[in-house]
Order: sequence, then C-alpha cells, then structure tokens
Amino acid sequence: MRAALWLLALFGIASAVALFAGNNEGTITVFWPPTRVDLSLNLVLALLVLLFVGLHFALRALTALFSLPRQARQWRLQQKERNLHVALLDAMAQLMAGRFTRARKSAQAALAQERTLAALDAELPQARQLRVMAHLLAAESAQSLQDHPARDAHLQQALNDRDERGGPSLLPELREGLQLRSARWALEDRDPAAALGRLAELPQGAQRRTLALRLRLKAARQAQRTQEALETARLLAKHRAFSPVAGPTIVRGLVSEWIAAAHDPLQLQRVWSELDPGERAMPEIAIQAAQRMVQLGGEGAIARGWLLPVWERVVAAPDALGDAWRMKLVQVLEAGFDEVDADWLARIESAHQQHPRDPLLQYLAGIACLKRQLWGKAQQHLSQAARSLGGGPLARRAWVALARMADSRGDTAAAAQAWRAAAEADL
Repeated sequence: MRAALWLLALFGIASAVALFAGNNEGTITVFWPPTRVDLSLNLVLALLVLLFVGLHFALRALTALFSLPRQARQWRLQQKERNLHVALLDAMAQLMAGRFTRARKSAQAALAQERTLAALDAELPQARQLRVMAHLLAAESAQSLQDHPARDAHLQQALNDRDERGGPSLLPELREGLQLRSARWALEDRDPAAALGRLAELPQGAQRRTLALRLRLKAARQAQRTQEALETARLLAKHRAFSPVAGPTIVRGLVSEWIAAAHDPLQLQRVWSELDPGERAMPEIAIQAAQRMVQLGGEGAIARGWLLPVWERVVAAPDALGDAWRMKLVQVLEAGFDEVDADWLARIESAHQQHPRDPLLQYLAGIACLKRQLWGKAQQHLSQAARSLGGGPLARRAWVALARMADSRGDTAAAAQAWRAAAEADL
C-alpha cells in the first residue's frame, strides 16, 4: 500500500513538472561582457537543482571526512567499555563456578579497563556502580581464597569510592550491600563482634531487613548473646522468614539456652518475665524453666505455678505431650513434694482418678501418698506403677520406695524382692 501511494505521488509530481515546464517559454539572459548568453528558464532551474544537490553531497562528504578521528576514538572507547563489561560478567561467572583465582583476575581486569576509560575522559554511565561491583567481586574471591588483606583492601576502596566531581561517595544501596557482605565475611571468619559492628552501622530501616536480621541472628548466637538472638528470631518469625515448623523450633531452642544460662532464681524469674505469653505456653519451656528453678534451689511454688498450664493440658489430653517430657514433668513435681500444698495434692489425686491406668500418674499419686504417710495407698499405686513402667529411672525409684516401706514394716522378703527389682530396672 505504501509503495502504491509513493508511485501515485511520483506520477503527480511528474505531471506537475511537465505542465509547468512544457508551457514555460521564459528565458534568462546572462551578460558577461562582451558576451551575451541566453538560457532557458527550465535549464537554469535544472542547473540550480543539480548545483544544490552537488553542494549537499560535497558538504556531507567533508563532514564524514573530518569526523573520522572522532568516530575512531568513539569506537575505541566502545571496545574498551565492552571489554569492561565482558570482564565483569566473566568475574561473576567464575565466582559462581568456584574458580576464585580467575574471578579475581577478571575483576581486576575490569578495574583496569575502567581506569583506562577514566584516563581518556570517557563519560561511562554508572561508572561508580561498575567500580564498586568489580571491587566487591574481587573481595568476594579473596575471601574465598582466605586472602584477608586483599579482601579488606578491595572493601575499603569500594566504601571510599568517590565521584570525580566531588559528589556523594556511594549510593545508599551500594553501601548497605557492602556492609552486609562484610558482616557475612566476619561470620565466616568466626568474628561475631565484627559482624555485629558492621550491622550496627546500617541505617535503622536496613537493620530490620530479613537478610540483616538473619546475619544478626547468626552473629548473636556465635557471640552467645542469647537474649539478642531471641529478639532477632522473634522479628524474623514476625516477618515470616521461617517455615511454620522451623520458627517455633528456633525460638524454643534459644529460650532453652537462655533458661539454662540463668545462674540464680532471681535471674531465672527475670528471664521468665521477659518471655512472650506464647513462649511461656510451650510445655517444653515451662518444664525446663521449672526444672532449672528446682536445680537452683528456688521456690517450688513458683516452679509449680509455671507448670500449672502444662499440667492441665496433660490431664485433659495425656497424649498431647511426649513420654519424655511427661516423665520430666513428673520428676519436677516429685522434686518439690516436700513443700507441696494441698491444692496440688488434690490435682494429682483427681488426675489419677481420671486416668487410673496411666503409669506416670500412678507413680506420682503413689509418691504423693507416701509424702502424706498414706502407706496403703502409696504401696498400691507404686506397685502398679513399677510393674507398668517396666524399667527406667521412675520404675527404679518406685521399687526403692516399696523396698524402704517393706523394711520399715519388717517384711524382709518383700524388701529383698523390691531391691532386686530396683537393681534390674537399671539394666
């Protein structure tokens, strides 16, 4: 369609020219003394057009001739810029492939190409970003090669990079990225203090990013700063940086470390008060905290208060907690039976009545009756519990308690049989 339109336009122009030139009888007389030259107007117009076209092409030829040096220089700069990008991409590829020496050489080649372009006064777009990325790749390769002086040198050159016109040193994103990478390098070198220092230099908003929080969590755990690591893990869980299974597991592990690090009952109570309600509701945390309180010689009433939600949960659904943690729960409660109050004794008796076949509740009820000097019930519950438990520490304790009751009432045969069963329970 376009070709047909052009053809019609050419026919139109040709027709107009023919009409104008066919009936044009004008002449132009040129006087060049002593000569007189008569020329047709059509010929003069044709000569003028040819002269204009010739001058136009002559000027274009001269312009192209004089622009050859500039075009040659521009071509050379383009080649150098292309070599710079090729070297930078090669450094990235070699680094991902694990060829760290080649990656560092390629990054250094990119830096050399950039310095050459700068010496030629070439205006390279995003020159600082390219320099920083080249320094970062060289530093990353040096870190993998354990060349820490070279790594630090490239890092400082990247951080101190400045615009030739005296502008700002680095874009915020580049500086934050360099600081995050240096923090990761410090973690790889087992230097958590340096990593935390680098992370502290970040702006407030950057410190709350998921990557920064992950690095802070690792650094805090390496530095054994359990409280700081727990706070960081809470933020990561809030940002959904963990899977639904991994998040509670990590938080529970950190809380356990924090509880185990308490050296006196007051410190343990402060730790417990700083826990979130959801963390206090974890049965494993409550049992461990109560066990630690008993080990430190603290008040048993406080420990049993921490255990009350767990106890109610176990009574409502005995299978809701694993056998290992149920056993620990029984052991913690048993350790504080010397000062147990009537409310807890009533709770234990009620739980045993609800689940009479549960050997752990039978054992706990038997020990409770033994502390209250109810010898008959104690012997009945402990005998059933010892046979149901089979072996293990609780079975051994039940047989030991039965042996001592038999000794106290002078039943030597029953005592010997109980002592023998206690010894076999440890095997």
